[in-house]
Amino acid sequence: MHASMVSKSERGSAAIEFALIGPLFILLLIGAVVYGGWMWMAQGVQSLAAEGARAAIAGIDVDERISLARSSVSDSVDGSTILQPEAVQVAVASDAGAIRVTVTYDATEHPLMALSNLVPSPPRVIRREAVVRTGGY
Repeated sequence: MHASMVSKSERGSAAIEFALIGPLFILLLIGAVVYGGWMWMAQGVQSLAAEGARAAIAGIDVDERISLARSSVSDSVDGSTILQPEAVQVAVASDAGAIRVTVTYDATEHPLMALSNLVPSPPRVIRREAVVRTGGY
């Protein structure tokens, strides 16, 4: 009789332990998903900026460089698995010494960010840039 009481007591304590630790563990998992997804998006935005800057260097004048950078970013974001094309903005600045491509991504409407209300949220706007020197070494 004593053995069955110990067994019930152990099962009850396991349920109480899970009730205390379970919600924290679930929040930890949600945080890992949110921040992992955000880092994946940030890496994608950086990759878009780098691709745009590499494409822009082939341009002869400023207008052609801007056009090449924008079309490269547009083509790359269309093939992306994580980024939504309508949330991407591209800015290109070109002078005699460098081409700077800045890509801004608004992740507010991204499905992964819906979970971010449950944990401290990463920034909703991701901004990355890439610079390619064109001379003046």
